Amino acid sequence: MTSDPKFTAVWVSHSSLSDFLKCPRLYYLRNVYKDPSTGHKITVMTPPLALGQAVHEVVESLSILPTEERLKISLLDKLDEAWKKVTGKWGGFKTDEEENEYKDRARTMLQAVMDNPGPILNKAIKLKSDSGLPYYWLSGEDNIILCGKIDWIEYLEDIDSIHIIDFKTGKNEENDDSLQLHIYYLLAKNMQKRKIEKISYWYLDHDVGLVEKKLPDEKEAYEKVDEVAKRMKLGRQIDHLKCPKGDGGCFACRPLESILEGKGELVGTNGWQDIYVL
Repeated sequence: MTSDPKFTAVWVSHSSLSDFLKCPRLYYLRNVYKDPSTGHKITVMTPPLALGQAVHEVVESLSILPTEERLKISLLDKLDEAWKKVTGKWGGFKTDEEENEYKDRARTMLQAVMDNPGPILNKAIKLKSDSGLPYYWLSGEDNIILCGKIDWIEYLEDIDSIHIIDFKTGKNEENDDSLQLHIYYLLAKNMQKRKIEKISYWYLDHDVGLVEKKLPDEKEAYEKVDEVAKRMKLGRQIDHLKCPKGDGGCFACRPLESILEGKGELVGTNGWQDIYVL
């Protein structure tokens, strides 16, 4: 009997590719390393991550509801429920004042969505997958799978096409050299049959709002993602995922190195990942 090839493949995603490009050691610590005492991966929770997690949970949960039901319950009430998962230490907050500041930002974002829901009130589709997480074989020959969850896919019913939307909760706009839209384009292109009409960022934390971006070229998108994915796989094969700054680490990998040095506090687990704060 042969094992499922998915279990021997290298899985890559926007977050893991981004980690690798920032620092190969960061990629190793967040995506490969497992704590020998728990068998879990490790991560460091920070207030911006907590904010993003809560807001994404609230907005993304709307896509499975009928359009007429989506705003019947206040998104601020839903935020109160989602925030319970990141309150206090679980969100990396050091003081009540800091937590209140971030929760106020989350409320402002969700109020803006309620005031100007735009695509939220239109039909949405989900990419279907046998594993729950959307994926496809980026390269069967190289045994690499590309996976990821797209925040929102608006169905443009009048032209039977789709609009890919990624929610942004940070203060800064995404860099043009980011692979994120390339990755989402490839996932949508390979996991459903409708034409991709538009692709956008929705900046929830400032007035710029929904920003349509140029659709990636499919061949160029594949080549860019495949090139980084192959470098990641090679680094794993030859056990060479080092920080370019040396043993002292860099701004990207240093927080996780601190966890290995025993400087963090374990605040919880989600079953596969131990969550620390510094």
